[in-house]
Amino acid sequence: MNVMTDTDWLDIGAVEDIPLRGARIVKTPRGCIAVFRVAEGEVYALDDACPHKKGPLSNGIVHGRSVTCPLHNWVIDLETGAATGADSGRTRAHTVRVEAGRILLDPGALKQ
Repeated sequence: MNVMTDTDWLDIGAVEDIPLRGARIVKTPRGCIAVFRVAEGEVYALDDACPHKKGPLSNGIVHGRSVTCPLHNWVIDLETGAATGADSGRTRAHTVRVEAGRILLDPGALKQ
């Protein structure tokens, strides 16, 4: 059984570097990950590609625990990466946590 230690998590920056209802991009070898901070301060991470036409979710509007894609207004759930409403599809969601004001990304985000 593999046990993940705290040192395995990738420190990607300070929480305050992302404004409330904003996003930042983390570039990884497998592609860009959008890291979002909702109005309540919670942090989420998704692949930075809408499941519809690969629009940059990091440029979308964050509302509640969702982001609206800037290309065609698809609404994506930040917790699951799933499209909501009548739309269907999913982008990859990544596990993040916040410790001592730092955002930590699960190292599995870097794997295919």
